[in-house]
Amino acid sequence: MNPTTIQLIAAVLFAVAILHTFSVKLFERLAHSDPRHGGVWHLLAEVEVVFGFWAMVMMLFMFAIEGSETATHYLDGRNFAEPMFVFAIMVIAATRPVLQFSQAVVKAIASILPVRPQIAAFFTVLFVVPLLGSFITEPAAMTVGAMILSAGAFARGISPRLKYAALAVLFVNVSIGGTLTPFAAPPILMVAGKWNWDMPFMLETFGWRSALATAVNAGLLSFLFRKELAALPSGSETVVNRVPIPLIVVHLAFLALVVAFSHHPAVFLALFLFFLGVTQAYRAHQDRLMLREGLLVAFFLAGLVVLGGQQQWWLQPLLTSMNSDAIYFGATALTAVTDNAALTYLGSLVDGLTDEFKYALVAGAVTGGGLTVIANAPNPAGLTILKGHFEDETVNPLGLLVAAIPPTVIAIAAFWII
Repeated sequence: MNPTTIQLIAAVLFAVAILHTFSVKLFERLAHSDPRHGGVWHLLAEVEVVFGFWAMVMMLFMFAIEGSETATHYLDGRNFAEPMFVFAIMVIAATRPVLQFSQAVVKAIASILPVRPQIAAFFTVLFVVPLLGSFITEPAAMTVGAMILSAGAFARGISPRLKYAALAVLFVNVSIGGTLTPFAAPPILMVAGKWNWDMPFMLETFGWRSALATAVNAGLLSFLFRKELAALPSGSETVVNRVPIPLIVVHLAFLALVVAFSHHPAVFLALFLFFLGVTQAYRAHQDRLMLREGLLVAFFLAGLVVLGGQQQWWLQPLLTSMNSDAIYFGATALTAVTDNAALTYLGSLVDGLTDEFKYALVAGAVTGGGLTVIANAPNPAGLTILKGHFEDETVNPLGLLVAAIPPTVIAIAAFWII
């Protein structure tokens, strides 16, 4: 390895950004103790700002050391389709028409389960919605699942322990729940075309393991906290401001079209702008659009794309130096500190990999997708929606990591032991 000066600087800044994500509570305390600069500290306490901020610092170094032409060429060579897609799909999936439809589906499925309604609904959200991510994409599933939890169990005063456990299970289950198909999960999408992984292969190799792990994770959590969930108020059965069915169909059509053209930014952004026009035309049936939240998540992911693009010099040799056993657990651990799609993309650049190595790399990447907010692209969307229910509106990254270990172990059992 012969890294350039910029690559070394980027590696240091990447490590600083990771430490920053685990230190947001510190910046929140500084905001309260130092009101003069409270705005700056509050900004740095936003997890969604972290990677965008340090990516900007890296680009300033690149402009200063290598010149504007090299720096702009580097930015032009980055693929920002995923941040833009997550922004668009998050805003659409979080609208009142889509949310009411999703809640109705969850309620219908929960009604056939032989347990208390509160427990059944909680289990259904954490089991069924993540698996839907294999078809509506993981960012959409994350948004829908987080919105239902926010309006349901989280809004009804559950304990901090259950909040962290539910957030962790949501993250882990969404990460593994998108593996039934070759097009919905970013780490799968990065390799499916090159390695000829089609739908039958995904169902046979990953799909049933994913369904088993998500069911066990959701079931165990619901069982362990059954008393707390059963004691929650059931909530009103009457839907306020019910959205007309034709408008729900229109919103679902926009959602489906944006998913269908998720790899073509010019198309899905045009559809998104048209969608914004529809929401303005029928404002009486809309809540506040999550534009600010969506932009913050897109900023986070764009920063990860820019800063992560300079990490290949050490990540790829590290990955290729491992055997299939080591790569599974290595990918699971590395996913916690870098986006899992970046790991599988680097693996796709290497020729001559065995089938065992390919499976281990991808399985490990999706297994570790719930350990941190940066482990999987949809995680920042779920965090943004649910963090308002936590103390100081901040999710402790260490608390999330600890809470994510049990469901991650279940995923390891499903993907590697069985």
